[in-house]
Amino acid sequence: MQESRVPRQPGGAALVSYVLPVFDEQDGIRHFHEELVAALGERPEFTYELVYVNDGSSDGTPGILEDIAKNDRRVRVVDFARNFGHQMAITAGIDEARGDAVIVMDTDLQDPPAVSLRLIDAWRDGAEIVHARRRSRQDTFFKRATAHAYYRLLRSSTDVDIPLDTGDFRLMDRRAADELRRFRERSRFVRGMVASIGFRQSEVRFDRDERFAGETKYPLRKMARLAVDGLTGFSTAPLRMITKLGFAVLALSLVGICYALAMKVLRPEITVSGWTMLMVVVLFMGGVQMLSLGVLGSYVGRTYNEVQGRPLYTVRQVISHDPEAAGGDGTGHGR
Repeated sequence: MQESRVPRQPGGAALVSYVLPVFDEQDGIRHFHEELVAALGERPEFTYELVYVNDGSSDGTPGILEDIAKNDRRVRVVDFARNFGHQMAITAGIDEARGDAVIVMDTDLQDPPAVSLRLIDAWRDGAEIVHARRRSRQDTFFKRATAHAYYRLLRSSTDVDIPLDTGDFRLMDRRAADELRRFRERSRFVRGMVASIGFRQSEVRFDRDERFAGETKYPLRKMARLAVDGLTGFSTAPLRMITKLGFAVLALSLVGICYALAMKVLRPEITVSGWTMLMVVVLFMGGVQMLSLGVLGSYVGRTYNEVQGRPLYTVRQVISHDPEAAGGDGTGHGR
């Protein structure tokens, strides 16, 4: 085991920042905060800041978060002007976090707060990035099967060694978090970005629990979009697939041409009956072309979004009742 290496803030104890994206979690956010605070009490040798990012919630979540901030001086709330999505919320939290280590985790208690302490232990032992890898998960068979297949497809088709069965629950050392902040593309796949920056990486296995309350904020449509961002952001495999598909279609076309010529010479009396084959070839070629255009469009769309150069997110306000965190006035409403 390596010698313990924990940086120190100027004031003494190491500061651990928690980045906590929140979207419409009014039924469970208070309970999550209580569970997290109870877990942090087991590591009093560190100081903590809790950065909640309200991703444009439309229920009572913003008011609950503000009340939590009033009663816990370690809490800061980054309040988005609208919903920008989970990956942008993580990005904003990392931009705001000031700790020697930064932990990203969801607030639905599927990521148990007690596991985050094991991430801190691994960091204290020398790891600079610690991934929380899911040993089991309480989801539907469809979601488990598709996630299992996707992570292995992604890993096999990219040059980046993206850890299997990991979400966004992880710890990053200050240096790794600062390096990640340099990644400013809009179509974000944070877990791939973290894997690509290097540093000493390790993993902690855990059993993922069920949601404490409410419904998942990642339905199939959003999961599919995130999967596409991951594949197109870290792999050119779809483009290579088009090339291979083109060669395959060319080979089939040559076979078809040879067949048509042979039938013309050997069986001229039935050559009129080629309508079925003609329709099959036309429809097949049309489908291949549409698929190719769709893949190319995904890459062109990513380029278009990056060229626009718009801000990644817009913050309405940062709420904090810690005078030092709020810039000295205790309100934190100056952003």
